[in-house]
Order: sequence, then C-alpha cells, then structure tokens
Amino acid sequence: MMTFPAARRAALLAGLSLALPLALPREAAAQMDATRAVAFIQTTGNALVEALNSTTMSPAQRRERVANVLRQAVDMEGTGRFILGRWWRVATPAEQQEYLRLFEETLIRNLATRLGEYQGVRFTLGRSQQRTEEDVLVTTIVERPGTPTVNLDWRVADVNGQPRVVDLVAEGTSLRLTQRSEYSAVVQRGGNQVSALLTAMRGQLQQMQARQ
Repeated sequence: MMTFPAARRAALLAGLSLALPLALPREAAAQMDATRAVAFIQTTGNALVEALNSTTMSPAQRRERVANVLRQAVDMEGTGRFILGRWWRVATPAEQQEYLRLFEETLIRNLATRLGEYQGVRFTLGRSQQRTEEDVLVTTIVERPGTPTVNLDWRVADVNGQPRVVDLVAEGTSLRLTQRSEYSAVVQRGGNQVSALLTAMRGQLQQMQARQ
C-alpha cells in the first residue's frame, strides 16, 4: 500500500477541486492570455459544479461526469512526467507507459470519487494574474455547505493549442511539487527502482476499485 503524508489542507483541497499535483507540460510554450485562461476556468468550474449538484444523477453517474470533465481539463502526460521527475529517464519505455496509465487512472478515480460525494458546491472567480507569457494564475473561491471557504489559484497554460490546468496553488503551496517529492520518496525507498512506485500505484488503485 502506498501511503502519502496527508496534511489537512491537502486532503481538503483534494476533495473540493482539481486539487491535484499538476505540472507545466513539456510543450506549454505558446502564449496564454488572461482572458482565455479565465474563460477556461469558468467553463471547467461550471461543468464540475453542474455535475456535483445534479439531483437527477446517481453518485456513480456524478463521479463519471466529473471524471470526464477532469480528463478534458488536465494535461495528464505532462503532469505525470513532471511529477516522476528525474526518475522518468531511469524508467524503461514499458515502465513509462505503465506509469502514465496508472497515474491517469488513479488520479481520475481518486478525484472523481471525492468530488462525487459533495453537493451544494459554489464556485466563484476571483482575480487573474499573468505570471509569464506562457501561463496565467486564476484565483477561485470554492464554497461547500458546512465547511470553510477555500481559495484556490489555478495555473493555466497552452498545451498543444488548448488551455489546460498545469498547477494548483493553495496557501502558497504548489501541489505538483508536493506530489513530486512523495513519488520520489517511494522510488528511493524501493531501491531507486521505478517498478517500486508502479507496484505501490497498482495497490492504491486496487483499493480504490474495492471501495467503489
């Protein structure tokens, strides 16, 4: 079983939004303007809220709808490669392919399950900031009944001609960097073998499947 250090803040974010360790993809070199980034986050947020607050779908249907939104919003390959970091070059081509498959499936199942449990969610746009020519930071406010308001900063970049979320910053902490450190620790504990991480990810995925 793969056990990741779980600070309360990180757990809350994971349950409320695309609180995933997202990464700047290799090909995010095209210019991204603030207007385009804000429109993308607004569309993505509206789609998530619509799925979460639906009264006509079952929990399983809500999870599947949320999963589809996430697949469209996130650059999975760029995210996964950044998080694996230097170990990507150590992995064999077969391990790289398996890692990306496990990364996407684990991420989607985890977030879709968590998000699918909540209703009454409100999503409000805040300010936007052009960080570089390649990415824009968009602030959002997420409200859920009975819990404190959460401010989330989404970094949006152009990936192959399409806007994609490439990082999420909460209280000054980049979640992509946190996850990168955790994955690296698993590899190192496994004798610097990427196969150790793959084994842990398979175990985590099996546990998720058993709970659904």
